[in-house]
Amino acid sequence: MTTTRTLLDELPPEARTRLLEHSRPVRFDAGVRIFRERQRADRFWIIQTGRVELDTHVPGRRDATVDTLVGGALLGCSWIMPPYVWHLGATAVTVVRALEFDARAVRELCDRDPAIGEVVFACVAATMARRLLTLRGRLLDGLGPRHGSEFLAYAR
Repeated sequence: MTTTRTLLDELPPEARTRLLEHSRPVRFDAGVRIFRERQRADRFWIIQTGRVELDTHVPGRRDATVDTLVGGALLGCSWIMPPYVWHLGATAVTVVRALEFDARAVRELCDRDPAIGEVVFACVAATMARRLLTLRGRLLDGLGPRHGSEFLAYAR
């Protein structure tokens, strides 16, 4: 499960206000598919309440859960780098309340104000790094003790 300080906590008050100008409150009911892999990534969210599962498509099988996000978490990172396409899918597990941000407008704000851009990019990069580590751990768990321990020794 991933919890983080929200992006908004990292910004000075004036920058936070400018970023919030590109947001709106949204609600997703439990079971709602928020986005799918390979769809256009034109927005992102900061979860306020609720729980969202990130997943990936596995051919011939059910989608595999990659991570679970809760309040404070940044939902959606693919909006920040071309080609702006989701690399994972997301589904609301419970009722979710979030702030939804217009990705293009936020990218333009980051271009105009490098101080805001630096914080936004650092937050997204840190989120992506945490999610990669979570996925790596899940993969190692799936390999079992023999293969998992060999991989861990190799990875160090």
